[in-house]
Amino acid sequence: MKIDLRSDTVTKPTREMQDAMWAAEVGDDVLGDDPTVNALQEKAARLFGMEDALFCPSGTMTNQLAIRVHTRPGSDVICDKHSHIYLYEGGGIMLNSFSSVKLLDGDRGRLSAQQVAEAISPENDVHSTLTRLVSLENTMNKGGGCYYDFNEIEAIRAVCTERNIPLHLDGARLFNALVETGETPAQYGRVFDSISICLSKGLGCPVGSLLIGTREVIRDARRFRKVMGGGWRQAGFLAAAGIYALDSHVDRLKEDHSRARAIGEMFATRAEVAEIFPVDTNIVIIRLTDGISEKAYVNRLADAGILAVTFGKGLVRFVTHLDFTDDHLETMRDRLKSL
Repeated sequence: MKIDLRSDTVTKPTREMQDAMWAAEVGDDVLGDDPTVNALQEKAARLFGMEDALFCPSGTMTNQLAIRVHTRPGSDVICDKHSHIYLYEGGGIMLNSFSSVKLLDGDRGRLSAQQVAEAISPENDVHSTLTRLVSLENTMNKGGGCYYDFNEIEAIRAVCTERNIPLHLDGARLFNALVETGETPAQYGRVFDSISICLSKGLGCPVGSLLIGTREVIRDARRFRKVMGGGWRQAGFLAAAGIYALDSHVDRLKEDHSRARAIGEMFATRAEVAEIFPVDTNIVIIRLTDGISEKAYVNRLADAGILAVTFGKGLVRFVTHLDFTDDHLETMRDRLKSL
């Protein structure tokens, strides 16, 4: 039995999701007449209490579309130094939007309102870029799946409103945060100008992310999606998976979190582990003791049938997901004992 914890993107569609996909009514999404894509977009917009949504192939695309819509060449984006939009999207902020970044050092990737306020560029300084966007990430990947206190998000919203700066959310794993906090998508829809959510991570879809926002944001994002080659045709087969996931795979995320905490406990007593990041959702990050190579350790795990990824110097990441069951958890426990 292979235990694949490299990411929550490795899941396969369940039988029920496959049935929904093959039963989907489809059309041509570029022409706007794929009824299942339209239904997914309308469902997501209603869920967040926002005006419109756009179905895209990836979270990188939805984030980059939002940045492109909100910014102008020569402007800057405020984000944490460990943000996905900065580290893992191929330099897209610079390449797609011709914008710079203001990189802040948050609490495990979570920014404060004070940090944001102090980082905004002065409007009348010709030597400086103009701040056109603030971007938060929730849950925070590099922070070990930690999530924001919603009160701090509201405080950041107030700063952005005062300075007339849009606020974007990279919510690739937002639903992981919501099932822990009890907050609602509608609460987030009220404070963000645009939100990106990923359907192919914890929600278990094979492909796809959604950008949610105002009609104007989505109208412009649709145009840039086409420019980026992101227009697709009979995408309703994939959209049907998204509808099924939003209906059926949100509450069960708590199971992933419980198993992640169990993995954290497994590593807590191991001599080669110097630190375990707090396990808040479905991500477990361990720091190895000095002198142990993270690459060599990941290879040792792979030899034992446990797949993980390196995550920086001395760091290894594990991510639980839909296809990681209690049986996998117990098998992993046994294999670690003999590692």
